[in-house]
Amino acid sequence: MSTIAPKPSYSHPARLIIVLAIAPAIGLGICRFAYALVLPDMLESLGWSYSIAGFMNTINAAGYLAGALAANAVIGRLGLFNSVRISAAVCVLSLIVSAMTGQVVIFSIARLVSGVAAAFAFIAGGALASNVAQAQPQRQAFYLSLFYVGPAAGILVSGIVAPFLLGWFGPGSWWMVWAALAAVSSMAAMLLPLAHVAEPPILTGIDANGVSIRSLAIFLIGYVLFGAGYIAYMTFMVAYVRSAGGSELAQGAFWTCIGLGAFAQPWVWGSLMARARSGRVTALLIAITAVGALIPLMGKSPLVLCASALLFGNALFAVVSSTTAFVRLNFRPEAWPKAIAVMTVSFGVGQTFGPIAIGAITDAMGNLSYALNVSAAVLVAGAAACLAYAAFRRDLKREKPTAGLCPTQTGWRI
Repeated sequence: MSTIAPKPSYSHPARLIIVLAIAPAIGLGICRFAYALVLPDMLESLGWSYSIAGFMNTINAAGYLAGALAANAVIGRLGLFNSVRISAAVCVLSLIVSAMTGQVVIFSIARLVSGVAAAFAFIAGGALASNVAQAQPQRQAFYLSLFYVGPAAGILVSGIVAPFLLGWFGPGSWWMVWAALAAVSSMAAMLLPLAHVAEPPILTGIDANGVSIRSLAIFLIGYVLFGAGYIAYMTFMVAYVRSAGGSELAQGAFWTCIGLGAFAQPWVWGSLMARARSGRVTALLIAITAVGALIPLMGKSPLVLCASALLFGNALFAVVSSTTAFVRLNFRPEAWPKAIAVMTVSFGVGQTFGPIAIGAITDAMGNLSYALNVSAAVLVAGAAACLAYAAFRRDLKREKPTAGLCPTQTGWRI
């Protein structure tokens, strides 16, 4: 007879998930994405090229990829909740280092370390959030989407802090932005111990949880392309707004629109996540990000740029949410950390090569419009790959537990 642990119950699931979302808010919303807001001032003050600027996001993405690859082993040793707390603390330290130096090597090491920690925070936090959402069958898709409000909140905070400080103190004040964001992040991280969540069992065997990369290959290729395409937009769009004559206030307003769009995604797309099993939802959302990336090519008016930011931001984290929903709908709970890690690795591969490649193209062509063109084309290819997976996939079937085995010895097979 199999032994299956009862599902935990939570009186305030939304509150718990929002607290857990603080970690990716720091690791992704601030450590990764705030860089785009500080980049124009760093480019001018430090004399960086677009290739160096792109490399700083590439090294961050490489750290994210390394963290995703190591996450299963590290989380298995530390536990999910400890991994979330430690990762948030490491991200805060990386922000402090970022404020202390603009030296390329040291700054890139800080970006690398924050990328590793962000991956741990995202995977461990996502697994815990999935566990909380699973205990609320009627609204689990919506509750899971709340986890992705965290990065959106980080974008909103940085969109307020960075333009204010850059506008007030003028050129060369980039380090003040990093220092302020470090202070805000450290205060937010102090709330993490308030989340008391039961940890699901974690599988560490290579094949124990039935996460077949071969069968998911086309879907994962689509996610790689999404990672490469979206990061180019997030890296260079503020510089694009500035090149169009946008002031610090205009740059902050644009960035805030991305955050507002992302913040609204649980309410716009939450119900759709219940139908994310096949991959079609992910394909649709990636296609919407492609449209958002193309809109600035229609003009540089504030209205056009705002529309692009809102649409892109709203679909951006919904894509990531849809892949987590895909995992939740296709794999057993104890397989979620590893399956989320597989998705995160794919995402990380795209993020690693996207910024530096598109930065090099921009340097060669001398126009940021090319970054948007390439970004949109890559996103369209990603949407097509996910749609192809949905069209040709085989159904995922759950194996019944064999008598005498615990549920961690069986899994979803493709």
